[in-house]
Amino acid sequence: MGTPDFAVASLDALVKNGNSIAAVITAPDRPAGRGLALQRSPVKQYAISKGLNVLQPEKLKDEKFLSELRELNADLQIVVAFRMLPEVVWAMPRLGTFNLHASLLPQYRGAAPINRAVMNGEKETGVSTFFLQQAIDTGKVIFRETTAIGENETAGELHDRLMITGAELVLKTVKAIEQGNYPQQDQSELLSKGETLREAPKLFREDCLIHWNKPVKEVYDLIRGLSPYPAAYTELISPEGKELSLKIYRATMEVNTSAVPGKINAEKGLTIGAAGGSICIEELQLAGKKKMSAEELLRGLRIGSDWKVKNP
Repeated sequence: MGTPDFAVASLDALVKNGNSIAAVITAPDRPAGRGLALQRSPVKQYAISKGLNVLQPEKLKDEKFLSELRELNADLQIVVAFRMLPEVVWAMPRLGTFNLHASLLPQYRGAAPINRAVMNGEKETGVSTFFLQQAIDTGKVIFRETTAIGENETAGELHDRLMITGAELVLKTVKAIEQGNYPQQDQSELLSKGETLREAPKLFREDCLIHWNKPVKEVYDLIRGLSPYPAAYTELISPEGKELSLKIYRATMEVNTSAVPGKINAEKGLTIGAAGGSICIEELQLAGKKKMSAEELLRGLRIGSDWKVKNP
């Protein structure tokens, strides 16, 4: 059960390892693009290329879907980046249902574990497999795999690494369950004494707005943690009062205690001050435009120190 690219790697690993895939369950086709043509999910595209049986339920409690699911008589269900399952679904297989989650559980339960870990400046993260139970992301952990987060690594780069690591962990988990020899550890046992539990709730637009009066490292981590999607953004105001909204995908950080939060400098690239330092913007995107470098923006638009940041 899965939908985006992140889930394809795990499905591919299972197929290449010779596992019998009773069916692939993914999201219904959705209209996308300018023509709003129906688009298949990455998981469906892969499944079709391998001749796998595909189910696309709108509602997971629909009796027709549940009947089809029972008829599959699957031993095990594997969930990778899908959606919350009702108990009638996850309790169906004789060996249970396990999920691959992109964090070291119990840390970063929720919809955006990769983004949130980078946004919070974490030094390490990983992937976990666990059996589903009623409360989301709280079931007994089977395996975890740890990886370091690079100082300048973006959420997108980390996503691509965890996608591969996660696929390997899914395969390891399936083999262990097949052999009947696998751990099941309560998540409470994996939390160190005094360790703060961090959550990873869904991202909203307000989470993406840069507040330049925050510490420069915090601003830099926000940019990394939201790149390439949904992307951190800021709004500039010209001397004439024209507002310019721009998403920031890549930047560098410079520590400078005399930096003024929200102050714009466009003499050598596009730099904006934060608390205790400055952010030099490298790659950005204006609303309705393609991604571009800061140099390209400045060649076509004169941004000077008389410009201001809206809501710094």
